[in-house]
Amino acid sequence: MTTALAAVRPDQASPRVDALMSAVTLDFLKLMSWESTVRLLHFPKDHPLLGAVDCLVDGCDKPVFHKGDRGLCSSCARRLQRSNQSFEEFVASTKHHWRGTGISHCRVPRCDRPWKTSGQPLCVAHLHQQQKIYRLPVEEFIHHPEVQPLTSLGRCAVAACSRDLDGRSTSHCNAHAQRRALELRRGSTVDEDTWNRTSSAIAQSRVVSLRGLPDLVVAEILYAFQERTAAHRKQTDGQLRPFCDMIRAKQVSSLSDLDPDSLSRNNRHLLSGFLKHVNRFQISPETEHHKDVWDGAAFGLKGNAHFTAISQPWLRRATQDWAIDNIPQRRGDNPMGTVQRLINSIVRLSESLRLHREDQGLDLRLLGRADVLSFLNRLRYLEEKGEISATRRCTDVRDVRRLLNRMRTLGLTQAGRPLHGLPEEFSLREEDIPDDPEDTEAGRDLPPEVMDHLCGHLDRLEAGSRDARITVELLIDTGRRPGEICDLPLDCLERDNDGKPVLIYDNHKAFRLGRRLPIAESTAALVLAQQQNARAQFPNTPAKKLKLFPSSVVNPDGTKSASTNWLTDRHRAWVDSLPAVFVPTVVIVDGERVTKMVPFDKSKIFPYAYRHTYAQRHADARVEPDVLRVLMDHRQLSTTQRYYRVSDHRKREAVERVSAMQFDRHGNRIWRPAKDLLDSEYARRAVGEVQAPYGVCIEPSNVAAGGHACPARFRCVGCDHFRTDASYLPDLEAYLADLLRNRERLVAFTAADDWARAEATPSNEEITRVRRLIRRVKEDLDTLTDEDRAQIEEATTLLRRGRRQIVSLGMPRVSPPMPDFRPGRTA
Repeated sequence: MTTALAAVRPDQASPRVDALMSAVTLDFLKLMSWESTVRLLHFPKDHPLLGAVDCLVDGCDKPVFHKGDRGLCSSCARRLQRSNQSFEEFVASTKHHWRGTGISHCRVPRCDRPWKTSGQPLCVAHLHQQQKIYRLPVEEFIHHPEVQPLTSLGRCAVAACSRDLDGRSTSHCNAHAQRRALELRRGSTVDEDTWNRTSSAIAQSRVVSLRGLPDLVVAEILYAFQERTAAHRKQTDGQLRPFCDMIRAKQVSSLSDLDPDSLSRNNRHLLSGFLKHVNRFQISPETEHHKDVWDGAAFGLKGNAHFTAISQPWLRRATQDWAIDNIPQRRGDNPMGTVQRLINSIVRLSESLRLHREDQGLDLRLLGRADVLSFLNRLRYLEEKGEISATRRCTDVRDVRRLLNRMRTLGLTQAGRPLHGLPEEFSLREEDIPDDPEDTEAGRDLPPEVMDHLCGHLDRLEAGSRDARITVELLIDTGRRPGEICDLPLDCLERDNDGKPVLIYDNHKAFRLGRRLPIAESTAALVLAQQQNARAQFPNTPAKKLKLFPSSVVNPDGTKSASTNWLTDRHRAWVDSLPAVFVPTVVIVDGERVTKMVPFDKSKIFPYAYRHTYAQRHADARVEPDVLRVLMDHRQLSTTQRYYRVSDHRKREAVERVSAMQFDRHGNRIWRPAKDLLDSEYARRAVGEVQAPYGVCIEPSNVAAGGHACPARFRCVGCDHFRTDASYLPDLEAYLADLLRNRERLVAFTAADDWARAEATPSNEEITRVRRLIRRVKEDLDTLTDEDRAQIEEATTLLRRGRRQIVSLGMPRVSPPMPDFRPGRTA
């Protein structure tokens, strides 16, 4: 038996108790002033998590936990409400009227009996002598030579009570004697022995009694309480005391014996928190490997992995062996969530085997290709019923194929392993994987009208939380993942060699730390403002440990960052509170496509959508794909392209609209039935976007050769094969600006010969031709109705999304400015 658990019930000593108590540090026991002989926990008054200030009322030593009570304990706050006094008058005039009983020793030196009350600080026997025999003041009485100290009469019979008998009762302290008498008068039928074992201790401020609890329960509470304190959980005696009383009343031998459904909200919450740490005691990947539910803490991760839904023991065991190998390879904010998603794909395979096989798939030696086909058909059936999406069906097939192949490479089909005897025919082929569903862009980038609407109502978000507003603004401005913004350290802002601001963040998903992102001065101003806010909240925390967005809970020193759940909840409440925003949407009316203003679906507005919007707005600003890949911090360009590509269906609709407004090199509009030529026009557009600058080249040989077979290379506006439309208007304007800028530079350039300068200078004819094209396109747009113009603008935006960079003309270009939804902001 350890020293921390003195001999109250020595027969209950066990290896589990000794192991738990050995994990309770001496520093924690000293912090709680743990008295092993009487099993009392004393909450320190000045501790940031366990302590609380005293009530402002004179003589009241009760702690104050609620800021709304303005420095009064709960009982004094109720007295203030019943009084007709102001707060200042109440605090200045009120005295604490409650007198404690039996909580200290008699004032007579060396007397072991408790005093009667704090106002009569003598035991019952000495009080009788002082009042009836000697009739002396207390100070004179305790020094009278005939007054002798008395020995203790023993402890109260109530198991939870640590008080001494005072002589007024032969078995209980005075307080418990009164409580027992009151319950008997009310008709209690509980026998005295049971009452002594289950009755609670007399409440004392900042003190919790663990007496009367089994050794294992005491060890579990002490260990879990220590771990919760180390995890910065705020805990009070007012929470722990009723929890211990409940355990004592139920007479359970372990915390795991309690039924959470039968408990109050406070006790259920504490039980969940305590069991989390108790169950994690001495866990490891080896101990979890043989369970059906894994605690991610054994692997240093958050969350759990559930295998219970896999009904075949051989498949469950193989999946667990695969998970042991796969978990160390996971990165990101929620690695256990990714592992569980893969396990769920095996769960669907297990369901298929259980439903269509007579033996429910228990004998793996009987499986074959027919079982694989049944699984594939079931997924298709579930998709048709709407129980899973087309994306989920494709992902599940791909995941099951990968997992089964990986299980085989891990040697799980060898003798003595879970898959021994599994036929080779029980495997998925590459052709079994369904085609990826068409990307409809649902829930990805947000339309400009929506972003303008959100940015115009940021003040409403700040009213609820200033941290939440700055977090959302940084998401909009930087396009980082929500977890990356929430986890920013205080010193996340630096300056490059040119003095421009750079955001320092960690890409946990790709395990790339210390990433650098150029940001605007207005964005840097947001970071500076938040740095001041965080420093004001936690002035004593070192800057290297302080977070830019400190959590408001379980975070006494600001070293814990706000969670993505906190951000998501605040963001969702803010979005739902906003008025509806209307966006132009193409709908079918009487068989015709009509653009109407319809409310935007608010469920598509979530924090991660700002990352897609960031990518889309840079793509629309003609940022090169390779540059955008770096900005998004992706390793593969294909990953970046998924953030802003346009589906074929929507792109065809856009081509159909703008093809009716094409112009030749002279600015003459080309009238033709676009619908009849849609397919060929779409194909030409697809290759033209790649090769021809500022428009489309209709000469296939030039396109196929990347422009190198064209005799008039780099002079498309002077060629009859050139076509352009409204979607290329920004490119034409940028090209005109380049021509004018180059002409001015060459006029001032004196280091070249006249013939070289003349050949390099853009011709006046080319400048005039480009100006004429721009003017004609704009004039034609001006003649449209508002509805037609909205349709053309929407089609133009779609066509520019994902458009690959035009081949270089070998001419100097100006990098586009950093796009911003709120250009009016200042640093």
